[in-house]
Amino acid sequence: MIKIKDGTLILESSEEQRTEVKKKDQSISISSISRIHRPEVIDAKVYKLKSLFVKYSVFITLSYVKDNSGIRPMEIFINSKDLTRAPEYVMLTRLISAVFQRSDDPRFVLEELQGIFDPNGGKFKDGKYYHSFYAEIADVIERFLFDVGIMEQLDARPQRDDGTPA
Repeated sequence: MIKIKDGTLILESSEEQRTEVKKKDQSISISSISRIHRPEVIDAKVYKLKSLFVKYSVFITLSYVKDNSGIRPMEIFINSKDLTRAPEYVMLTRLISAVFQRSDDPRFVLEELQGIFDPNGGKFKDGKYYHSFYAEIADVIERFLFDVGIMEQLDARPQRDDGTPA
């Protein structure tokens, strides 16, 4: 038996209110994902992308930090003279930067960007086929990861199973 003191107010909560509380608890755990501390000054590389999918050149700035665990990408900035695509560039900048800052291995972003297909079809550029503008961005990010030493470039020469050149 539960004893209730005089003057105690009893309220009934609905299922919706309980669901809201659960959602708030989940959002706290999601927002507490570890984030890299951003130093005052960081190193960066700027790449100029002349795409066949967009009218103007796109400049992609990728920054990185060196810490005890190695080299990590930190941020990406995508800029162009084309103001009609500015919201798209801001969205890509924020999302990819968030992945760089919170993920231990952000290379999956490359696969996701390369998996986006342009509805008008892909195009060839410098002997390579690109499915979309986003695949070209993924190519720039991959080149950056090689340039700063985050990823090692595979040897293009074929090898036998025992490791000797074919």
